[in-house]
Amino acid sequence: MTRSSIGSSMIGGLLHRAGLASLAASLCLLPAPADAQQRSIPIVRDTEIEALIRDYSRPILEAANLSRSGVEIILVNENSFNAFVAGRRMFIHTGAIAASETPNEIIGVIAHEAGHLAGGHQERMREQISRAQTMAVVAAVLGMGAGVAGAATGSGGLAQAGAGLAIGGGEMARRGFLSYQRSEETTADRSAITYLERTGQSGRGMLRTFERFSSALALTGARVDPYQQSHPAPRERIVALQELVRTSRHYERTDPAELQLRHDMARAKIAAYTMEHGAVQRMFRDNIRSMPAAYGDAIQTYLYGNPAQAVAKIDALIAQQPGNPYFHELRGQALIRANRPAEAVDSLSRAVQNARGNAGLMRVGLGQALLAIGTPDALARAVREMRAGLDAASDYAVGWESLAQAYGMQGEVAQADLATAESHFHRGSFRDSKLFAARAQQRLANGSPGWIRAQDIINFREPGR
Repeated sequence: MTRSSIGSSMIGGLLHRAGLASLAASLCLLPAPADAQQRSIPIVRDTEIEALIRDYSRPILEAANLSRSGVEIILVNENSFNAFVAGRRMFIHTGAIAASETPNEIIGVIAHEAGHLAGGHQERMREQISRAQTMAVVAAVLGMGAGVAGAATGSGGLAQAGAGLAIGGGEMARRGFLSYQRSEETTADRSAITYLERTGQSGRGMLRTFERFSSALALTGARVDPYQQSHPAPRERIVALQELVRTSRHYERTDPAELQLRHDMARAKIAAYTMEHGAVQRMFRDNIRSMPAAYGDAIQTYLYGNPAQAVAKIDALIAQQPGNPYFHELRGQALIRANRPAEAVDSLSRAVQNARGNAGLMRVGLGQALLAIGTPDALARAVREMRAGLDAASDYAVGWESLAQAYGMQGEVAQADLATAESHFHRGSFRDSKLFAARAQQRLANGSPGWIRAQDIINFREPGR
């Protein structure tokens, strides 16, 4: 599992001029953080979890007629239970996966977000923002006119009425916008149930999610004004969906055992990598001898313990599932940490061979192990593996950084500069990216593929500029 950052492309910037900047900046299962548009989003890259989420989302996106819309699902390294959409991207917090006890729960989250995308809610939200801006501006102008009239006539009461008109108009615009958001959330909930029905899946997971939110809200003891919220109250959502869910012919359907195991393996990995020590043991305290619990324990040993002990624990897992590519991947990572790169190459090669679908990140990892060997033959193969991996995972900034190192060790300065430019580009450091692209161009043949790519980076216009 690896992490990188991506600049947030929220629509919050549209809210400021109407005095609505405090509203949620995205369409989401829960309101997005108020400062989301000012922060970089911490992205997690992991072949195993990404493959699982793709398998969850594929039938839902097909049911929503979104399978050809280029929807990209991105994992966010946040322990809170949340998900949201921005553009054609769906962001899912790792905390949502870790907290979901069944695949059906996270599938319900994906179905809800697909409802926002299929409904074109973001486009209509922009229209609502524009309308709210107009209402706020008109109220401000009317208030100003009343205030000027009050000053001219010496009527303090009229001036105060003008101020009240301006403030009241802004509040009306804000409440109208919040009401619109609540209606879109309700629509997305109902769309989600439709997609689950079309794909033969139960809606119980969605109900379980809202029950979790309702319990958490009750524990706070907070009194919430429903007219000040961008989302319906959890209890309202449960009541609205209960009949639809319970009358479905798929209500009693449960997730396949194999899918449940993959889900628990992903939860164990997230807990081991992103949560405090002991999180894996607490997560599987009722089944501490299960494979997911052993997987999480092996990862924790790799991260915080003795690499040799980690390899022994991973070997025990491989004995149970010899073809599991993620066990071989973890074994290779532990061997690199144990300073045994040649053995790591063998394990990572096996991981790539056994992987289903996109093994781009794994091939980059294999290239990194070859880089650690450092011989000319190993470096040449490292470049080949990393180039192939980055063809499939072109936004993997760490991979570009490793490729730059490999080129540097080979004395390929221009290619090293270009790979460094790619690394900065995919981190969002566009100024540094352009500098390295310009350096690379000086040594690349005019019109060559590398020269053209460097020119594309140089010509790239940053979002919002």
